[in-house]
Amino acid sequence: MAAPAAAPKAALGTPKSTLRVRREASYLLFLIPGALLLIAVIVVPFVMNIGISFTQWQGVGDPKWTGLDNYTRLFGDETFWSSFRNNVGLVVAMAILPTMAGLVIAAALFDVIGKRFGPRSASVLRACIYLPQVLPIAVAGIVWSWILAPQGALNEFLGAVGLGELGQNWLGDPDVALWSVMGVLLWIQVGYPVVIFMAGMQRADPSLYEAAELDGASWWGRFWHVTVPQIRPEIFVVLLTCTIAALKVFGPIYVLTRGGPGGATNVPSYFSFQNFFEKTQVGYGAAIATVLTVLILILTTVFLRVQNRGERS
Repeated sequence: MAAPAAAPKAALGTPKSTLRVRREASYLLFLIPGALLLIAVIVVPFVMNIGISFTQWQGVGDPKWTGLDNYTRLFGDETFWSSFRNNVGLVVAMAILPTMAGLVIAAALFDVIGKRFGPRSASVLRACIYLPQVLPIAVAGIVWSWILAPQGALNEFLGAVGLGELGQNWLGDPDVALWSVMGVLLWIQVGYPVVIFMAGMQRADPSLYEAAELDGASWWGRFWHVTVPQIRPEIFVVLLTCTIAALKVFGPIYVLTRGGPGGATNVPSYFSFQNFFEKTQVGYGAAIATVLTVLILILTTVFLRVQNRGERS
């Protein structure tokens, strides 16, 4: 009597485990194209770049193994450290300031414009703010080069309103070129956090706003004590992605200033490009790119750990 009772139980258990294995295997099949693309586009070129960074090579012929010579030269290169200092300024312009401005703008659009004039008005304004993100960087760079030229629209406007003495060679003066580029990047970048934060505000608990309003909290009090804590994950995402974008920024620098004048707007990504293609010091350019990639990976790890610690607390 015991044997027939055990047989159906085993028969029932086997199909369930088999179906689970097949289902998991089917999920893995969908990951294969993405994994192959990741390996071909990112992993293999990065490994090749690391290998080239240990050589002296002009892009043709056989590379000559030099070991750590490129890295030794890099850490003693004042041009690299100067470009890295410029990159810190771009992190401020592309990550810190857009995050702060995006929080206030998103809250104003969501909590003030959306409630008084309707969500459609807020959506239109949000699209206008986000528009620089979808503009090709070549188009935006050419337009801003025309605006910031010595005889450009900005100086003409200052002269028309009686402030002509404030006119500058905005992209040609080493003292103001980096600030001008930072202003352009802030204009380009601020739309991204606005969109992310407005999406996060839609999942916020409205009862908390009602309770804070009944308690007499001001708009700023509701924003700081209710909105900001609820969209903390979005804030971490924006800070991380914008910081990575700032560290590897290349297009705006290439279009606006080519790293000039006198290296005032040079950044590690453009410095690597210069060594790769203009100076044909491929091994040295690969070393710069490798150091920049490692820095981004370390920064990403730190951000994720801080975010996870904040969520657990």
